[in-house]
Amino acid sequence: MKTLYPLICLPLLVACTSDSDDTPPPPPAMSADYCYQMTTSLGEIELAIDASHAPITGENFKRYVDEGFYDGTLFHRVIDQFMIQGGGFTPGMEQKPTHDPIKNEAKGGFSNERGTLAMARTSQPDTATSQFFINHVDNLFLDWENDPNRIGYAVFGKVTKGMEVVDQIAIVDTHSVGFHGNVPVEDVVIEQIVEISCR
Repeated sequence: MKTLYPLICLPLLVACTSDSDDTPPPPPAMSADYCYQMTTSLGEIELAIDASHAPITGENFKRYVDEGFYDGTLFHRVIDQFMIQGGGFTPGMEQKPTHDPIKNEAKGGFSNERGTLAMARTSQPDTATSQFFINHVDNLFLDWENDPNRIGYAVFGKVTKGMEVVDQIAIVDTHSVGFHGNVPVEDVVIEQIVEISCR
């Protein structure tokens, strides 16, 4: 069986027109339904998850956290001035088995702005499983309405504390491991994710 690896693709420069029916509504205010403290080998990051506007994605993330799935996984793909991606590989770039893929909720209205949390996927829309990324900068080309294929990447939360840690992770030295690019030379480990109260 061919293995599919979730990824975030850099944009193709394509001219396109927008149909009026595709115009999204104004973005909703992001809620904080679940909050987490992510302890990494480079520091702590706090996250707020919106399971109200992105219920499938938010509950999917919660399920993996509750199972302890992310503990000991890596930020395995890091690109400065773009994003940091993790939640699927352990040291040695061993991929973990996951639950079934989920429906893409990129049309939910949230934008891939700096500090937001979104799901990684393959080139197909409904292929996200466990892997996520944190936007290091505003990556609006990843939004549903800016995607010529009308797919986009589903935003379901944001960093509420610890963006300085994200910034630090984003600038680590990287190399290639097999066919994986942008892998940190020294492992950046997600040691633990625990639920905390939403302040």
